[in-house]
Amino acid sequence: MLTAERTGENGIHLRGRFDASQVEYATSIFNQINQNCIVDMAELEYISSAGLGVLLMTQKRLSHSGAKLKLINANPHIKDVFRYAGFDKLFEMG
Repeated sequence: MLTAERTGENGIHLRGRFDASQVEYATSIFNQINQNCIVDMAELEYISSAGLGVLLMTQKRLSHSGAKLKLINANPHIKDVFRYAGFDKLFEMG
């Protein structure tokens, strides 16, 4: 299960497993973002291609207005998933 908690105007804290069963829920949260956003992944255990798709869709939508997502605190496994998919070049990761 995934929990996506808004942290102020510019943040989202992800906790749990971000897989296909959570796409509708996550999309509803990420669709509320209209400016630069910091996504804290400190408690994210797993992300599937479906989760990557939600992040990519959001990044593309934001880029039209010059905004972007910044992903922080990803564990080594999550960083590997981004690197293997080539997404480490699409997202600012800190």
